[in-house]
Amino acid sequence: MAAKARFKDTDMQAVIGWVLRIGVIVSVSVVFVGGVIYIYRHGGLIPDYSKFNGVPNFVQLHGLVNGIINLRGRSIIQAGIILLIATPILRIVFSTVSFVLEKDYLYTGISLLVLLIIIVSSISGHVG
Repeated sequence: MAAKARFKDTDMQAVIGWVLRIGVIVSVSVVFVGGVIYIYRHGGLIPDYSKFNGVPNFVQLHGLVNGIINLRGRSIIQAGIILLIATPILRIVFSTVSFVLEKDYLYTGISLLVLLIIIVSSISGHVG
């Protein structure tokens, strides 16, 4: 009779640890590549702060995607920062799954509440 393998709490903690490590490594790598591209293209320019140009195009989603496709350094840096911000949010998602598997409904509820607060804050633009 084969023993039934169960996914343990320590296994989920190892997965969460790997998610955090990989998320940080990938985001730092993306920011580094974007920085190299930006410095290569704009390293010798002197910024003109005498006029205000408004919100850069790479801040909006379509501008960010177009910038990444066209290998624009600032867009790639912005994508790396977004990945870095998404990493701990992904950790909360994995923790919620872990709590559901453990049938720990109190911590499942708390994790879902934290996710809800993050999502509402991100969508509404309100912070702290």
